[in-house]
Amino acid sequence: MVRIGGRLVGLDVARCLALLGMMGTHVLDARTPTGGLTLVHLVAGGRASALFAVLAGVSLALMTGRATPVLRGADRRTWAVYAAGLGIRALLIAMIGLVLGALDTGIAVILTYYGVLFCCGIPFLALRARTLAIVAAAWVVAGPVLSQVLRPELPERGVESPSVLQLTDPLQMLSELFVTGYYPVIAWMPYLLIGIALGRLELRSPQVSAMIAILGAAVATSALVLSTWLTGRAGVAGTLADELGLPAGTDVFRAIESGMYGNTPTGGSWDWLLVVAPHSSTPFDVAQTLGSALLVIGLCLLVAGALPPTGVVATAVFFGAGRMTLTLYTLHVVMRIPQVPPADTPGSFGWHVLVVFGIGAVWVALGWRGPLERLVGWPFEQLRRLTRPNPPNPSAPSVPGSPTPAG
Repeated sequence: MVRIGGRLVGLDVARCLALLGMMGTHVLDARTPTGGLTLVHLVAGGRASALFAVLAGVSLALMTGRATPVLRGADRRTWAVYAAGLGIRALLIAMIGLVLGALDTGIAVILTYYGVLFCCGIPFLALRARTLAIVAAAWVVAGPVLSQVLRPELPERGVESPSVLQLTDPLQMLSELFVTGYYPVIAWMPYLLIGIALGRLELRSPQVSAMIAILGAAVATSALVLSTWLTGRAGVAGTLADELGLPAGTDVFRAIESGMYGNTPTGGSWDWLLVVAPHSSTPFDVAQTLGSALLVIGLCLLVAGALPPTGVVATAVFFGAGRMTLTLYTLHVVMRIPQVPPADTPGSFGWHVLVVFGIGAVWVALGWRGPLERLVGWPFEQLRRLTRPNPPNPSAPSVPGSPTPAG
């Protein structure tokens, strides 16, 4: 039986769209026969994974008090319990990512980075939305700049995805997770911080949802326009093309529009920080993908919030994959192994969509929780009970002069 309860179905829709976009960029060709970007990569390239990360921050906020942070002014015991529960959850997600990273899939698996990012967000959970937004805005610039300084001093990335095979070299793994990898935490923290800030807002309010969508559109558009203007200055394109070793006359911005695998060239020109390209981790890339994520989340909340009760139930079932993205993302990755059908061709995308949407709809319709969601959530749920006051025992004798509990 479908259970909606107090869920924000719009967030589930946004999670489902993030999963769909990531699957599309994994399976479908990036270029058309004429050399241009395909529609899926044009829309979802770099943006789907950013949306995934922002929604991780929203989940953190929803688990820790929504608009009223549980950890704001909390005692050490409460902090310890929440930090332990969330830390174990993050570790389990990261371990799933490490196992998937060892498979022959051709995918840069995000889950290990996601787990580390999740863990890094714990110290910020006592902050209010405005403070989080300010910190995130500063980090949009500071993170990529720090990466530009640090990467020449660090070893080059050795693998596409962190895996259990790298546990023998923890320093190399940490370098990749935080700085040199495909989803470097040092540059991706603004996504999580803005997500936590969103979760502190009244997301059921249509006015708040509209504000989020409008702000997102403004940030994304401004980042694209400003980047285009700055990279259009004399000499910038030529410098970047030379550093990539492109033939004379090649459009460097078209060459990088399909993605840069996590970072700009190590030790390259500081002009690289001006570009917008998927997975380049520049300030403008982070800003425009962050704005796109806000736009999608705001619109999903608006549309879902305007539906009648029957429409909400139907939407919750149809986009049920959004309630179990960890399980279904893992299944999608496993389906990319050569030994597991379907065959790895662009035509297999329909099968991925059918399997993911079908399982998600059935699970939600039956009121079940995703198996991996249950696994990673169990420790946090058990530990969180330690912070709840014990209910009064009605059979215990009353103590004269003891205060009466407030109603």
